[in-house]
Amino acid sequence: MPPFILLRSIALCISLSFASSAVAKERADMIIYGDYVLSMEEGAGVLKNGAVAVRDGVILAVGSRRDIEAQYSAWKTIHGKDKVLMPGLINGHTHAAMVLFRGMADDMTLIDWLQNYIFPMEGKFVDEDFIRAGASLACWEMIRGGTTTIVDMYFYPQVAAEIYQQCGIRAILGAPMIDYPSPGFTGWDDSFAAGRAFVQNFNDPMGRLTPAFAPHGAYTVVPEHLREVLAAAKELNAPMMMHVAESPSEMDVMAERYGNSSVRHIAGLGMLDFPLIAAHMVWPDEDEMDMLALSNVGPIHNPTSNMKTAAGFSPVPQMLAKGINVGLGTDGAASNNDLDMWEEIRLAALLHKGKSGDATIMPANTALAMATRIGARAIGLGDVVGSLSPGKRADMIQLSLTSPRMAPLYDIESHLVYVAGAHDVVTSIIDGQLLMRDGHVLTLSAAQVTKDAKVQAGKIRKALSAEK
Repeated sequence: MPPFILLRSIALCISLSFASSAVAKERADMIIYGDYVLSMEEGAGVLKNGAVAVRDGVILAVGSRRDIEAQYSAWKTIHGKDKVLMPGLINGHTHAAMVLFRGMADDMTLIDWLQNYIFPMEGKFVDEDFIRAGASLACWEMIRGGTTTIVDMYFYPQVAAEIYQQCGIRAILGAPMIDYPSPGFTGWDDSFAAGRAFVQNFNDPMGRLTPAFAPHGAYTVVPEHLREVLAAAKELNAPMMMHVAESPSEMDVMAERYGNSSVRHIAGLGMLDFPLIAAHMVWPDEDEMDMLALSNVGPIHNPTSNMKTAAGFSPVPQMLAKGINVGLGTDGAASNNDLDMWEEIRLAALLHKGKSGDATIMPANTALAMATRIGARAIGLGDVVGSLSPGKRADMIQLSLTSPRMAPLYDIESHLVYVAGAHDVVTSIIDGQLLMRDGHVLTLSAAQVTKDAKVQAGKIRKALSAEK
């Protein structure tokens, strides 16, 4: 065979080989890497030098770097050197725009705090501009800290929804409905009508936002109104969220008014038989926990807020032992005073050890699961987010391990719970969209968010000064 024909044949073979290899690989929009990958699937452990392939906002595969690169090609890649890759955190209970009341009133009883500071200030200042500024500030803080899903109970949810669509966060949201006058409403009838209209008419083309009914609590909403909410939730197939068994004062009111506890009261109304995100759940007794284990209720533990308001210690280890899905939340920054889920994870792991005297009662990986896999189940999104699993939405974060305070590293799960913080998060991805890279939030301007917050704070500060 002439030399030129031989060379052409060899070139053709090489070309066909490369073409075959390229065709064999599936297309992915993005591949994200990590020196450590925590899928948070039950029993999965830690994958070293791993990667996740994403297409159309969905996780295609999770595996070793070698396996993912052998099967997928992508135009966009995010390196994972000195990083841990894991699911985004789930804040199961917050009042996002209340971040504008951060530090306004501290170190007082829950009832004093609510009745003499929060409720009056909400009546004076909470309007659409307040919500825009507060929701933007909260959204920036949460994305910066690695939170990718929130359950937000606050006023003007249609305005907050516009901010969440802009910043890209995933949310379940609804306006608190209450029997008393509240921002924009004279009482129950108009607040319920607005809440129902929001759920019925809301449409999110991106599919990240879910409208919900949000009665404030069993001690602030009479039984016939709670029945009205339950009927509407069933009719419209919408979740509910509510404060339940939060404080000793709530339990006293319920006993005096209804001769019952909060959990038994709402159980009698049928509210345990339909999806309910139950914020706080500090005071269930043994029998009530057995009821919760057979229900559709997802309790949300708020350790910082509960301790700051002296609400008590939720029996979280006992609920988990009964198979109840208990999530974690920050509550509002007015009673926290931040929206840092890493603080909640750490406190959840620590305070139950101190309370029980048992150092093994809340392992690090359990606390981490409450903010991811278990938390997703608690809010009804267990099939959507909470773990890096093929078929779930691509909500994930990377944390940097380069800080000297991260050294030495022996156990990555321990490090995430007892060492890491919001400042270590460097990448946030929600629905396959890059919302933060290298610690910089891409969908909101930090300068504008801060400026707008200061405008609202000036009004509040002036009102506080006038009352002194």
